[in-house]
Amino acid sequence: MIACGEEILQYIPQRPPMVMVDKLLVEDERSAVTGLNVDFENIFVRNGFFTEPGIVEHIAQSAALKAGYGFAKAGKTIPIGYIAGVKDLSISYLPEVNAELVTRIEIVNQVMGVTLVQGTVQCSGRPVASCQMRIFIKA
Repeated sequence: MIACGEEILQYIPQRPPMVMVDKLLVEDERSAVTGLNVDFENIFVRNGFFTEPGIVEHIAQSAALKAGYGFAKAGKTIPIGYIAGVKDLSISYLPEVNAELVTRIEIVNQVMGVTLVQGTVQCSGRPVASCQMRIFIKA
């Protein structure tokens, strides 16, 4: 594990209660693996389940964590990013409270400040969601 808990906050712009990642498990030039333990207090939990907006935000923050850690590792200032678009979103099911999400972010392309990533979320080896996300990096 590369980073977890409060340490994550140095790599992402979000702050509680909007933090939807709690672990950076693996990171390299083109990909990262993140995690989230879905807590009952999470603002995106309804009726004991982590809802669709939370899953999308988790994917976006996983991409932000990958980028932020990469910038920090290179000794650069961590920029702010914005979701520019979501494509081919597929959600198989809503994870329950206490589920441990494991998400893989892969960089598909980077052009002129826009990064295209593929995000896939699993829980206990079972696919939860996937999508492509365009992220604009404000330099």
